[in-house]
Amino acid sequence: MYSILELKSNIRVPPQFLGKKLKEAVKNAIEEEFVGAFGKHGLFLAITNVKEVGEGSIIPGDGAVYYETTFEALVYRPILQEVVEGFISEIMEFGAFVRIGPIDGLVHVSQVMDDYVNFSDGTLQGKENKRVLKVKDKVRARIIAISLKNVKGAKLGLTMRQPGLGKLEWIKSEKNKDTEEKAPKKEKKQKTKKKTKKKK
Repeated sequence: MYSILELKSNIRVPPQFLGKKLKEAVKNAIEEEFVGAFGKHGLFLAITNVKEVGEGSIIPGDGAVYYETTFEALVYRPILQEVVEGFISEIMEFGAFVRIGPIDGLVHVSQVMDDYVNFSDGTLQGKENKRVLKVKDKVRARIIAISLKNVKGAKLGLTMRQPGLGKLEWIKSEKNKDTEEKAPKKEKKQKTKKKTKKKK
């Protein structure tokens, strides 16, 4: 889930940024410290606004200046059981990697579909239903496991086996199939009602 957070922190502005305008220098220092890092709030993607910069303070022996700063940041934080959409970025024998915004999640081969899955020519294929999953396919999945350390070490476990999940084409096909199955039943009910009225 993406969100804009307002945060307050004592920002260390190193000497190389001190020749710039104050807000610009502070923003550069915040970006260097936060952007691309995981914190308790999630993955920091961008600093959208520096709202307030307080008085600077200096620590003896440190050439930097510290400013109490209020700023806004765009953050991505995956949530357990959240339904997400992305595209297949890579397929391996053990599963498919799904690009979800700034990070990838893994759909293990056992969680791709309710069928025995074969790996062939860089694709995953269902043995019975003949469905094929390949790179660049758009998919919908649910987050079932989260391990966050940093951008490279972030691990998300995903499933596509639940109803309403999977390759978007499969979901659309299932919806159309359900609609077709329900339509004839409604027609039969209407015909029955009409016949009853004629007998009266």
